[in-house]
Amino acid sequence: MRNAGPIESPTDPFASVPLPTSAVTRRPRIEGLPPGVSREIFGPPEKQEPQPAQGPSAPSGPSGKGTLPPVPPAQPWPMAAEKEPASRPATAFGTPERPSPFEPEPPRRRRLLPGLIVFVLVLAALAYVVPAVLMSGSVLRGTRVAGVDIGGLTVTQAADKLRSELGAKLSKPVVADIGGKKDTIQPDEAGLELDVVATIGQAPSGFPSPAEVWRGLVGTTELQPRISVDSSQLTRTVEGLAESIDKPAVEGRVTFSGLQPRARRPEDGVLLDRDDAVRRVSQTFLNGGGPVVLTLRPAKPTTTPEAVTAAVAKAKAAVAAPLTLTLDDKQVQIPPAMIAANLTFNADGDGALVPQFDAERVLASVESGLVDAAQQPRDASYEIVNGKPVLVAARAGRGVNDKLLARDAEKVFAEGGERTIPVRLGTVAPAVDTTQIQGLGIKELVSEFTTTFDCCQPRVKNIERMAQEVDGYLVKPGETFSINEVVGERTVEDGYVEAGQIVGGRMVNIVGGGGSQFATTMYNAAFFGGFDDVEHQPMDYYAPRYPAGRDVALLYPDLDLKWRNDSETGVLIKATVTGTTVTVALWGTKRYDRVEAVESERRDLTPFRRETSAAAGCLPTVGEQGFTIDVTRVFHQDGKVVKKDKKLTTKYRPQTQTTCTAVTQ
Repeated sequence: MRNAGPIESPTDPFASVPLPTSAVTRRPRIEGLPPGVSREIFGPPEKQEPQPAQGPSAPSGPSGKGTLPPVPPAQPWPMAAEKEPASRPATAFGTPERPSPFEPEPPRRRRLLPGLIVFVLVLAALAYVVPAVLMSGSVLRGTRVAGVDIGGLTVTQAADKLRSELGAKLSKPVVADIGGKKDTIQPDEAGLELDVVATIGQAPSGFPSPAEVWRGLVGTTELQPRISVDSSQLTRTVEGLAESIDKPAVEGRVTFSGLQPRARRPEDGVLLDRDDAVRRVSQTFLNGGGPVVLTLRPAKPTTTPEAVTAAVAKAKAAVAAPLTLTLDDKQVQIPPAMIAANLTFNADGDGALVPQFDAERVLASVESGLVDAAQQPRDASYEIVNGKPVLVAARAGRGVNDKLLARDAEKVFAEGGERTIPVRLGTVAPAVDTTQIQGLGIKELVSEFTTTFDCCQPRVKNIERMAQEVDGYLVKPGETFSINEVVGERTVEDGYVEAGQIVGGRMVNIVGGGGSQFATTMYNAAFFGGFDDVEHQPMDYYAPRYPAGRDVALLYPDLDLKWRNDSETGVLIKATVTGTTVTVALWGTKRYDRVEAVESERRDLTPFRRETSAAAGCLPTVGEQGFTIDVTRVFHQDGKVVKKDKKLTTKYRPQTQTTCTAVTQ
């Protein structure tokens, strides 16, 4: 080889290979790269410093022989994310500028989207909140009740508008057809009322929801009016209709007119179906009024004509001769006239007629002929002497057992035979013993009350008869007094007569009519005596002869007056009747200095209607306006109020003025 010098064998085989330094990593120099591959993948070029060869035989100069070319330091391999586009401009040193990987530049559309969303949400919120605030506190706009628009009004304004505009639409009467007879029932007679609170309660109010705001802006809300019917009031009205329509089945019966038997033949009857009538009338009112047909049910008697014929024959035999009572060597006769006055033949429920004899009443007239008056028993009682109650002690005595006498006499009247009945005296205990009423504290007048009436009317007889049955009755501590329980059903046989009385808004003739006046008088005596009110029903219509808010309707067996003796002493009832007044006085021990009735002003005044009637049996009535009144009972003791009862509210309906045009014969 040209210019080649002699080859020297190195003493160290590694001396000709430079060793890497401990601090620098070198990479090989690459002269050629494939097309499209940039040198930049190996990092930017760096200025290389020549380094001396390492080894024991390294030359001391740059031109030393036996050395390898210098190796550039190692560079980190660039990541894909660091690769920049080829179009990026180069720097002044020819190398493209690299952006910081921690400061990316966001696209413009990403900056606009959040702002747009916020704007839309704010706009939507305003679209809901603004009308919601305007609508809050009132009925939702577009709300209508049976054609009456109440939207946008306050609850009070809506209630007033419904009462004035819708109330008139709901005041249509019901015309009841009862067996071909028509009778008109007005809404107030059925207790029909527009329930304004419940009606408005259906409407959305308060702060509306988004759906309600939308409906209030573009739609309508239709509501049905809520109408209530007072079932108890309607029941009383139907009862009044029934009193004029009912024809109860007539049972056979035999009585006497003088000594002549009078037969009453059995007859079929018809009765108004009360429950069905209440249901039908109520539904008709709720449907807007109009006609309704009410159902009559047949009523059949139990007695037969054959049983009446047989009873007439027995009645004739019963008064054909006197009935003789004997006791040792004493005897008395019951004359035919007395037998006839106390004997009837009544239905026994099995189709026959059996005799019923009032032996107690007969003995009151004839027993003195068998037993001395000094021997007869006497019940304990009180008598009012010089304004003070005086105890009359009971006394046992001797007497004829009236129940045994009635049994023996009825056997004679039913089967015939011997008309002499031997009787025996026995010890008769008084019905009321002295110990039962002694020590009950009956010492002074606790309270009394009086009402007035016109003289000489049929109802006066009923008031007198009721007062007789109640007079002297003793109510023990803790007991409850009931007129219907003490007096019982008012019947002709018990001395009552037919008289006019308002029942369910109708003036009708019933046996015992007028009893409500006696009940009203007793109620007020108990009211001012401070006793507990257990049960009473105010009258439907106001009558000027009674105190407003303190009257009582009485009808057997449904309407009663009950009051409880809540004191620690007994109460003695004394009842008296004059030609124009009835008075009930309660005797016992006073607990309060004074009991007063505090009345409110009359409100909700309602005018009455006027009508004429050509119906047979029409009873005229005086028109009275309707109103509402509150009464509070206040108790005074030692100069101060010690107790107050709960306020009692009475609502009177207007009493129609009825003029009868029927021609009387």
